Amino acid sequence: MVSAVAARFLLSLIMVNLLPTTPLVEERPVQAADGAVRVAQGKTRKRVFPVPHIQKPNPISEAYGYCNTPSHTEQAWEGHSPADYKLLSVHVMIRHGDRYPLYSIPKTKRPAINCTLSTSRNPSHPLLRSFISHMGKGNLGHWESPLASLPRFPNHNTCETGELTQTGVVQHLRNGKLLQQAYRPHSLVPSDWSPQQVWVETTGKSRTLQSGLAFFYGFLPEFNWKKLTVHHQGSTLFCGSACDCPARNRYLEQEQKRQYRLRVADAELERTYADMARTLGIPTCNLRAANPIDSLLCHLCHGLSFPCVSRKDGSTGECLTMAQFAAIRRQQLDDEKDRRRVGLYRKYAVLAMYPYLNRTATKMERVAKAATGSRPPRAGGEEIFTLSSAHDVTVAPLLSALGLEEARFPPFAARLVFELWKSTSALQGQKEPKLGKGGRPKTRDGGCFIRVLYNGEDVTHDTTFCRSLDRHSSQPLCPLKKFLSFVRRDIFGVVNATSYHQACYSRTG
Repeated sequence: MVSAVAARFLLSLIMVNLLPTTPLVEERPVQAADGAVRVAQGKTRKRVFPVPHIQKPNPISEAYGYCNTPSHTEQAWEGHSPADYKLLSVHVMIRHGDRYPLYSIPKTKRPAINCTLSTSRNPSHPLLRSFISHMGKGNLGHWESPLASLPRFPNHNTCETGELTQTGVVQHLRNGKLLQQAYRPHSLVPSDWSPQQVWVETTGKSRTLQSGLAFFYGFLPEFNWKKLTVHHQGSTLFCGSACDCPARNRYLEQEQKRQYRLRVADAELERTYADMARTLGIPTCNLRAANPIDSLLCHLCHGLSFPCVSRKDGSTGECLTMAQFAAIRRQQLDDEKDRRRVGLYRKYAVLAMYPYLNRTATKMERVAKAATGSRPPRAGGEEIFTLSSAHDVTVAPLLSALGLEEARFPPFAARLVFELWKSTSALQGQKEPKLGKGGRPKTRDGGCFIRVLYNGEDVTHDTTFCRSLDRHSSQPLCPLKKFLSFVRRDIFGVVNATSYHQACYSRTG
């Protein structure tokens, strides 16, 4: 199993294509004379995949997309489908919201951020006050160990390492509310929902647990705690009992070596780190170990001046600069291009996320069969809503495994949504249209279809399994059978195997 430290180290270096995916106000970073980072606003834009252009993307302006600052202009395409389709189930994978840095830069003051929740401090949300109150009743819920011992919302005046901030809570209250509004017309989760119909899972970190609870509360405000069980995932890959995969570990090691070679060959990056280390008065190797980009991104996202040297007499010395930040971000963007070219990360991602994808496919297939009457429904109903609260080291390989490698690196509070739809004509027992090449009628598929959305944008036809379909055909949705075939057979083609076991244990795979 890949260690959490190794996975975090890898993904911390792959923060790429940070482009806004929802209609946020375009932000242009400006550094004032006092060193503080300001934001100038321009026109709105909405992109998941980068638009081809001649000039290289600006590494600083792109970094603002990573912050994912809550905006009042956000729109989403969840819940949209042709009129004659019924929504059967939804599966959501989220990255936790804005957090305090995991690393600190030596000889500088840590960012001054308050991690208590207050309705009088921005960003806020109409549900924030009731969310705080409702979390106080959490002892009525069911918690898999060790989740019961974790706080249900951030509560420190001075943030602790990796702690979710108020911004992170608000991001997911907004996400949950957004999906509630999107799915309300479809009556996805009935008011009398049973414990079997809802599945919530998270890793054992407070930031993922709190993000998941904020999302779920936005989605189902004032929910009945007694019905809810919060499940624990011991691995950031959400691989459950199928985490053992030696080949996955080998691909990860090879990918780390590729990254290292590319990084040490970058003369500008080496000069930048040496310059930053001189400013701080520490060895360059100590600066690298402190992972300065993590802390600098926190300063950028919260509009704080970049850190300065703290002298023993209490005075402030030289400061790190926006140019240094830009040099590190530029190298990360270059690394992303090389990562796609070499393809090692894609192989790692397929083996890393197969267990989660297979579990999701199985749940969808079970719901689809129950909807068509080919199998009796479970007592208490089928699982119609799943929420998995995870990390960047979960969402990033999931995007790659689906073939969405052009998607930007998961920002704070990123969401990936799988929707299962059923043709109403099939529900009424009418003859199903048969689809062939380009989405044209050919074969019977049971009338069930899948949509994949990333941060509110429909990316179904950018996935590996539905890329060949004509998105402008009379059938705009992707047949579920294509997703099932992809997960159970085609996904292993990238590692020259036909099964997960063969891919994991064959030295030639």
